[in-house]
Amino acid sequence: MRRSGVLLPITSIPSKYGIGGFSKECYEFVDFLERAGQSLWQILPLGPTGYGDSPYQSFSTYAGNPYFIDLEELIEAGWITGEDCGESSAEERYIDYGKIYETRFALLRKAYENSSIEKDEAFRKFCEDNAYWLDDYGLYMAVKNAFGGKSFIEWDEDIRFRRRAAMEHYKETYAQEIGFIRFQQYLFSKQWSALRSYAAGKGIRIIGDIPIYVAYDSADVWAAPELFQLDKDLRPVGVAGCPPDAFSSTGQLWGNPLYRWEYHKETGYDWWIRRIARCYELYDIVRIDHFRGFDEYYFIPYGDPTAEYGHWEKGPGYDIFRVMKQKLGKMDVIAEDLGFLTPSVLKLVKKSGYPGMKVLLFAFDGDSDSAYLPHNYEKNAVVYTGTHDNDTIEGWLKNAKRKTVSFTMRYLNVKRKKDIRQAMIRAALSSTADTAVIPIQDYLGFDNSARMNLPSTLGENWKWRLLPGELTGELADGMAELAKLYDRK
Repeated sequence: MRRSGVLLPITSIPSKYGIGGFSKECYEFVDFLERAGQSLWQILPLGPTGYGDSPYQSFSTYAGNPYFIDLEELIEAGWITGEDCGESSAEERYIDYGKIYETRFALLRKAYENSSIEKDEAFRKFCEDNAYWLDDYGLYMAVKNAFGGKSFIEWDEDIRFRRRAAMEHYKETYAQEIGFIRFQQYLFSKQWSALRSYAAGKGIRIIGDIPIYVAYDSADVWAAPELFQLDKDLRPVGVAGCPPDAFSSTGQLWGNPLYRWEYHKETGYDWWIRRIARCYELYDIVRIDHFRGFDEYYFIPYGDPTAEYGHWEKGPGYDIFRVMKQKLGKMDVIAEDLGFLTPSVLKLVKKSGYPGMKVLLFAFDGDSDSAYLPHNYEKNAVVYTGTHDNDTIEGWLKNAKRKTVSFTMRYLNVKRKKDIRQAMIRAALSSTADTAVIPIQDYLGFDNSARMNLPSTLGENWKWRLLPGELTGELADGMAELAKLYDRK
């Protein structure tokens, strides 16, 4: 079946309270997608974020971001008041993460203290069912807060190494804080499940997004250091990233610890099985970021200031997916296979059977043999105009070379530069790729002021959001007309 959908992070949903969340506006966006004839909603990772606010650097691969909790529901429960939440910031285009950090947890803490949640049977069951990750996450965040937000590598030695006496001491000392963290995760889970069920009822499937790596500053690494390439002091031996490319002349230094793949294989990839199973509790389809890392991963010596002097090492290859399929059955996966692809990576993607990604903004800098041009697509592919890491179409047009624009116009058969955006969307939707996903910014015709992320930079990313009224019925009807025209559901 030919499908189409929209890429829009939860953070970008309009909201009274400074950042998108599971509020009525989220439900209204699902209604918009239904009217627009779409069947897919792609989001970014849902985990709690830290310094830099990147959803790809989370304190846990299992936990949810407390910022997404709908405050209106807490007001209705009588746990907080509208006055507690302050003035509406619905008309602010960009998220002020500093302000959110300073105010949101105080609100949630007040709600927790007024909730008597510990007596709630549903809350107790949630804690029991999710103990396999929630216990470590709750303790990690409680201790992290006690140490002023520092990563575990800067904690006292006894708790850094999870010695039994220290673990018991901190669990007892910070029991109230751990309860508060569990409360956040319970609300996140409850509200997200309700939203996802609503979307399913409207025929909308959720495409989730998981990074291949986890953050070093995370409960995942602290709780299971044996899974990662760490030294005896629990510091990384090498870290993840990408070599120099079109995005950055010095490469991308992500800083994530690398996996001890031989250990994962010995354990039957048990940690990965649990992680992916969790994903299918949250999403209908899973996009795995940096899929090529399963074939080969880029090893950058720990402490290097850039990614220029790393080297490639062999990953687990198809073996990990063979085991996943045995234990989890059929999985609906999108393989993020962008960038320089070696023959072995192409072979892995093909053998997995998962569709790879085609990005139209990459298609016009070369010639007619580009794998990103629609006439070269296989059906088993997901086409995008761009992703969260790219310019918007309008932003790309402002920066593109004259030769590139000329080729684009000839390929798309348009006479005016201003018609390229709509023609590019049509090219994606009319292509043979089974699935097409368009960022909402491109449907709206926004320039790079609406860009989500510029790789290898800090400070201005992940901030853009929609304003009330920008998603109109006229836009939805136009999108529905295109979806019907190109036989997409």
